[in-house]
Amino acid sequence: MKTLFEKADILFGDDLEVLFNGYLGIEEDKIIYVGSKKPTDKYDVVKDMSNKLLMPGLVNSHSHAAMTLLRGVGTGFPLQEWLFDNVIPIENKLVPNDIKVGNQLAIMEMLSTGTVSFSDMYDQPVSQMEAVTNAKIKVNICRPILAFGQEDEPEKNERFIESLWLYDNYNNTDHGRIKIDLGIHAEYTSTEGSVGAYAVEAKKRNANIHVHVSETIKEHNECKEKYGKTPTKWLNDLGILDTKCQFAHGVALEDEDLNIIKEKGITVIHNPSSNMKLGSGFARINKMLEMGINVSLGTDGAASNNNLNMFEEMHLAAMIHKGYENDATILPSKTVIKMATINGARMQGRLDTGIIKEGFKADIIAIDFNKPHLIPNIDYLDSVIYSAQGSDVCMTMIDGSIVYEDGQFLTIDAEQTYEEVRQITERLYEVYDGKKR
Repeated sequence: MKTLFEKADILFGDDLEVLFNGYLGIEEDKIIYVGSKKPTDKYDVVKDMSNKLLMPGLVNSHSHAAMTLLRGVGTGFPLQEWLFDNVIPIENKLVPNDIKVGNQLAIMEMLSTGTVSFSDMYDQPVSQMEAVTNAKIKVNICRPILAFGQEDEPEKNERFIESLWLYDNYNNTDHGRIKIDLGIHAEYTSTEGSVGAYAVEAKKRNANIHVHVSETIKEHNECKEKYGKTPTKWLNDLGILDTKCQFAHGVALEDEDLNIIKEKGITVIHNPSSNMKLGSGFARINKMLEMGINVSLGTDGAASNNNLNMFEEMHLAAMIHKGYENDATILPSKTVIKMATINGARMQGRLDTGIIKEGFKADIIAIDFNKPHLIPNIDYLDSVIYSAQGSDVCMTMIDGSIVYEDGQFLTIDAEQTYEEVRQITERLYEVYDGKKR
């Protein structure tokens, strides 16, 4: 099938140029035309996109999608208390269908706010894949390993075995929309034996490894006290950084860490909302960008955010570092949009998306600019970062198929999902519609 968007303003190409009143042609799952003149060949569907901006779909580079079911749990606690005292006790009650439904809810939120692909670290990945396949969204899934002692070494570690099985059986399935990464939760939930063995397996498979690194100063310094080295150096010495590695958070990274990250080609995933809500601090994002490190953006889970709205992450990323460093010139809008699109796509190993360009996948969103808060529109890039809201997304297209349009979810039964979430919430918290039973 061929689809033509006409009379659209388009954010296109490697340098995010703006084409006004242009045309964008799609055949099957690929972009076949971007230009100012209407193409002469025949299209099956022609859509008028007046007053709308077409731009690359967003990539949520770090999330725990099913944690929509824990939205707001542990508010007001720092990371360690939030995780071990508040989050994990609820997670222990989750069953496979909960994970599927939590993912459906997360995907609805992401599709309606312009996310076309996400990277996820959580439990019950097969249940997650069912939700992902039905929704037709793109995802990089990892089943993170945990190890706390000799009893958790590789040959006995169920998560270790499951994560490798997942990669070997599901990587690049669902027409390439599902990719499997390997995952390490963090240094403080791992052993040297498990991480060293995991590095060997990752190299055999040429796999990505997704890991929380230096999320807090406390975590960072405790690793130095325990091993005499930072988490980055610890991972490097165990061989993990010889893989295609991605670090979530990186709040407390030191200069030596950044040099290693640059040398090894690691992506750092910035999660501004989560880092501020948990009081973790401010990552040195501008320094990383100046060094040429690939930096992408993520929401983290809904328990520490509390939403999966990448427009909010772009806005915060652009704002907080200007204030923190007393410099209005850093993190310009174009840089932040790239962090949320092409940088995330590169991190995921999706080299055919993240840009509106002929030959690339048709992973495209439309923003309705006929809104009071978007008028006047002096500069499209700045308007996207400082004025637009996730709710302004009026269309989300993945691989050439529209999956969300004008408030309607075309691949998910929204009402059924809401009802299932209500039932799960009642069981987990003994509440219904916010009222304690």
